[in-house]
Order: sequence, then C-alpha cells, then structure tokens
Amino acid sequence: MTGVSSPSVTATHTRLPAFGGFGIVIASAALFGMLGPLSRFAYEAGMDPTSFVAWRAGVGLVALALVIAWGIRRGTMRLVRLGDLSTRDRAALLIAGCMGFTLNLAMFIAFDRITIALALLGFYTYPAMVAVVSVVLGRERLDRIRLVALGLAIVGMAAVVAAQLDPAAAIRFDVIGVALALGAALSQTVYVVVSRDGYRSVPAEQAIFVVLVISSIGAAVVAIVAGGGLAALVYPFRSPSVLPLLVFTGIVTAAIPSLGFLRGIRAIGGMRAGILMLFEPVVGVALAAWLLGEALAPVQAVGAAAILIAALLLQRSHAAADDDVERAPVVPVGP
Repeated sequence: MTGVSSPSVTATHTRLPAFGGFGIVIASAALFGMLGPLSRFAYEAGMDPTSFVAWRAGVGLVALALVIAWGIRRGTMRLVRLGDLSTRDRAALLIAGCMGFTLNLAMFIAFDRITIALALLGFYTYPAMVAVVSVVLGRERLDRIRLVALGLAIVGMAAVVAAQLDPAAAIRFDVIGVALALGAALSQTVYVVVSRDGYRSVPAEQAIFVVLVISSIGAAVVAIVAGGGLAALVYPFRSPSVLPLLVFTGIVTAAIPSLGFLRGIRAIGGMRAGILMLFEPVVGVALAAWLLGEALAPVQAVGAAAILIAALLLQRSHAAADDDVERAPVVPVGP
C-alpha cells in the first residue's frame, strides 16, 4: 500500500491524474509480487514464516515512521491524532488494520494446509468480491468495459497461477485451507471497501503506519505462540546476515506498495484498483522464473497478456471519462 505525494488523501476527494492512480497501483502490485521469491530466500536463510511476516511489517512501520517524522519536521505533513478523528474514521482505520493482520494470518495457515497455487487461486477472487460489494453499495458502476476487464484479469490470473500446479506432484487439498484462502480474500475485500472512503482525513502514510502496527504486533504474537517461539522471532539478531534482506523486504514489499495501494484505491476506486492488483502474481511468477530457475509455461505468458489488456482497457476508459468531464460545458450559477 508508494511514496509518491498525492493530493487525493484529503477529504475533498481530489484525484490523481488518470494515469497516475493506475501507475501507482500497478507499481504496487509489482512490488508485492517480489514477496514470494524474497520470502523463499528468507526461509532458506533460517527464518520462520510467521517471524518473517512480523519482521516485514515491523521494518515497514519503522520506515514509515521516519517518513512521517521527516514530513512533519519539514512542515509538509500534519500529524493526525486518533483522538482528533471522528468515531466513524477511527472505526474504519481499526477495521483496515485488523483486516491486514487477518489476511496474513489466514494465508499463512492456508499455505500450510493446501497447495500454494490453490491458496492463491482462492485469494485472488477478491477483485470480483470488491466489484460486487461496490455495486451493491452504489459506490461504483460495473459497466461493460469494467466487466470485460474483470473477466480478462481473473482468467489471466488463473492461467498464471494454475500453471504452477504440477500434475506429477501430489496436490494438497483441504476444505479448511480453501476456506482460509477465501477468508483472506474476504479480508482484502473489506480492507479495499473500507479504505475507499473511510479515514480520508488521515494521510496515507499515517494510515498505513497504523495498519502495519496492528499487523506487526499480531504477527509477533502468533510467531511466539504458534510459530517457532521467541527464539524464532529474534533469530535475525543471532544471524545478522539475514537483516539486509529483511530491511529490503520490509521497505520494498511492505511500506512502499502498501502506501501506493491505499493511494491508488483513493484515486481510482476499489474496483479498478482490485483488478489492477491481479498483476501481482504475474510479477511473482516472472521473478521466480528468473531468480529461482522455475519454468515459465506459455499459458502463463498468455495470462499475463490478458491482465495487461485488462489494465489498458481500464486506463483508457478512465482517461476517456476524464476527457468527457473536462469537455463538459460550465453552467453558470446564480441569477
């Protein structure tokens, strides 16, 4: 959820330029897509998965704390205290933070119970959930172009992810694991819907800081109670060679993309942002092929092309809508 200044965080709903919001979301998806290979490197270095999640969120919130402090010192950012927010905004921000934590927890358990590709297929249903909720709430319209883009993106994602299922290997399937993956998709859906219009008076940097605080504390507790214990949580201090990887991961796959994702949601809406985020598995698969030597199937290239076409459709329709607004006649107000 990037570090690009955005006027869209104010309560006046000022939008980024048409391509700006799209570019931020796609860049965020690309950075999130790096998490798979980086987590593999961390596990090979001796990290426990739950401890890795806690460190990733912890490093991300420290980085954001420095950015916030720098912005306040320069006078380019106003510190918004929780006590200054309305009850509705505080509740929305708390819900967003809790959803960030439950998303990671559900996916971690799902990865342990079922084949990872199956878990990802379940999780990436969330753009469709966001679209349905947005239409039901009357916040966005599912017109023909968005419907086509959503269909293309989901089919493309399925092609990219499903190709990772190895018919020669045993596919682990468990009802609870699938339910957890869908639960993670539901958590992401709630996060996107709440973040669309909730807590807009809070600058994106400070909002994501709160989200990462909740995620890091929750992940640390889970790591100690159900993971490898306190010893696993402090493992990087005993093996400092893994610290640079954790710092890079926390900044590049937590702080920056989380900030960018939130700004993208506020700029172009939850439905478009959710569809564009399906670019994430494309980057993950491409990096795995490059860095880990995993094979890249032709169907995955076709799936990636489908997702990119969906993104192009959304961007062009959004730009056309902006042009229509700019060309609309100005009606004088007054006697």
